[in-house]
Amino acid sequence: MTVSSTPWALVALFLMASSNVMAIPPRKAIDVPFGRNYVPTWAFDHQKQLNGGSELQLILDKYTGTGFQSKGSYLFGHFSMHIKLPAGDTAGVVTAFYLSSTNNEHDEIDFEFLGNRTGQPVILQTNVFTGGKGNREQRIYLWFDPSKAYHTYSVLWNLYQIVFFVDNIPIRVFKNAKDLGVRFPFNQPMKLYSSLWNADDWATRGGLEKTNWANAPFIASYRGFHIDGCQASVEAKYCATQGRMWWDQNEFRDLDAEQYRRLKWVRMKWTIYNYCTDRTRFPVMPAECKRDRDV
Repeated sequence: MTVSSTPWALVALFLMASSNVMAIPPRKAIDVPFGRNYVPTWAFDHQKQLNGGSELQLILDKYTGTGFQSKGSYLFGHFSMHIKLPAGDTAGVVTAFYLSSTNNEHDEIDFEFLGNRTGQPVILQTNVFTGGKGNREQRIYLWFDPSKAYHTYSVLWNLYQIVFFVDNIPIRVFKNAKDLGVRFPFNQPMKLYSSLWNADDWATRGGLEKTNWANAPFIASYRGFHIDGCQASVEAKYCATQGRMWWDQNEFRDLDAEQYRRLKWVRMKWTIYNYCTDRTRFPVMPAECKRDRDV
């Protein structure tokens, strides 16, 4: 499948038609300066703040990548970032935006943008780690060029589900399936992280395509820096406001019919890999897949 297989006009018509049906997205994110919620973590000289800190650029060259993290750790909430990816020939380059705890059996919720050769689409890979175990990769093409303008990537995480959104369109759901024996992130506070780095040993065509440093520097740009979560110390096992925040309420415990329709559209038109349907890796379908409506 190629990005051109679905004309942009048809994509626009679909999104316009969908907007006429009531769906309940997360509350509107509030844009704040970088320094409100985040701090640089490595290669400070490869970061540039613009417009009073309302915009941040991460810069990758042949010497180093760079990254930042949230000041706080969080148990549940809504986390959002406006990102414009590096342009041009970005094979081997990975831009990551994710949540992660810090112990050995860590939990993690990932957006990873895998660069590609000029003219080939960027791949968005998502993953969920629970108790140190991942192997839940899903990969999609995006219905737009993510290097041309800012787009919004967000996570809604509560005790009932984890939802990945692109411009308020759900692209993945990971439901709490503890009753099926599947671990779910619920008691390990996580920080948010983002990084821009060279991963040409695996990122593009399994490492066959190497980073072309003649195209460096590669620049990823960020705005928004929205965090609306229950802040907790890394030792905390529960959120003191559990059950009282907006993301705990009934309307956010599942997607509604329109959101499931949009998720199905992503599965049908844009998904290029789904661990749930990979019988080579998983001869028996993982228990959570049917509950997540991924098959």
